[in-house]
Amino acid sequence: MRRALALAAAVRGETSPNPWVGCVVVAADGTVAGEGATAPPGGPHAEASALLAAGTGADGGTAYVILEPCPHHGRTPPCAEALVQAGVRRVVAALVDPDERVSGRGLAMLRAAGVEVTLGVLADEAARLLEPYLSHRRTGRPFVVLKLAATLDGRLAAPDRSSRWITGPEARADVQRLRAESDAVLVGAGTVRSDDPLLTVRPAAGEPGGPLRQPLRVVLGRAPAGAAVQPALELSGDPRAVLDELGRRGVLQLLVEGGATVAGGFHRLGLVDRYVLYVAPAFLGGDDGVPMFAGSGAASMSGVWRGRLESVERLGDDLKLVLVPETQADGGISASINPS
Repeated sequence: MRRALALAAAVRGETSPNPWVGCVVVAADGTVAGEGATAPPGGPHAEASALLAAGTGADGGTAYVILEPCPHHGRTPPCAEALVQAGVRRVVAALVDPDERVSGRGLAMLRAAGVEVTLGVLADEAARLLEPYLSHRRTGRPFVVLKLAATLDGRLAAPDRSSRWITGPEARADVQRLRAESDAVLVGAGTVRSDDPLLTVRPAAGEPGGPLRQPLRVVLGRAPAGAAVQPALELSGDPRAVLDELGRRGVLQLLVEGGATVAGGFHRLGLVDRYVLYVAPAFLGGDDGVPMFAGSGAASMSGVWRGRLESVERLGDDLKLVLVPETQADGGISASINPS
């Protein structure tokens, strides 16, 4: 199952709106007969690729897959049916697929055909990896990641609105990876006017170039003529309605990179699922500068927003902090420190 998880992680950012899934087929003699991962939309699912690689080695074997095999015809045939036809004796799955077209039906199809099913192996790890997909299927909205780059005194920009570059090259390269695994990137029209960002995924120095899947670029409001972000999807209205629209468009993960106004709006409405903060060892100083969230804050300590740290990582001279709201945390603070 750990190998299946690694296969899935390697194709994250390539398979949306389908989930990124890995599958390993182990032959009856205990050797690995084949493995596969979900292809881009229209291509084979992980199970189909693994069965093709396994050939006759799948007969009497075990398939390890991180998500329940689908029982329905879509762009590709049902994976549960393919496993049965290949003669697989046992299927080990990490998670039930919450998609209303699946939701236990795939496992039921396997059991009805006499296939032994084991569920829940490395379920927590699989749920974390597939979090955007699972959230979208349960809520109809994208999983929202809010990214902010700030000084130690919590400023996104200087009083003159300049903000390039608060963080160093390692943190900026990590943002590119975050964009690459997101289906859409959102900023406000004010950020477009002040920074004129491209909002594209660009390979880091020293990394292979080549074609990259680009996220949908979304502007809250209207982008000025000639902006680098064009063509972009321009949306207006309440952020909740914006998320509903993006969910209907199949956006599984939305990266919010807007300025203080957009960040504050999503934050105060409780629409952020994960906060990614890049903190530079710098102070702007004084009362001026652009705060992380525009608008009024808590009037007293009783109203302070509190989250849980998921991880802290050093990136060059900067720190990357990943937080989730307390309502999503499943226990105490679990922060892993990586000094590399």
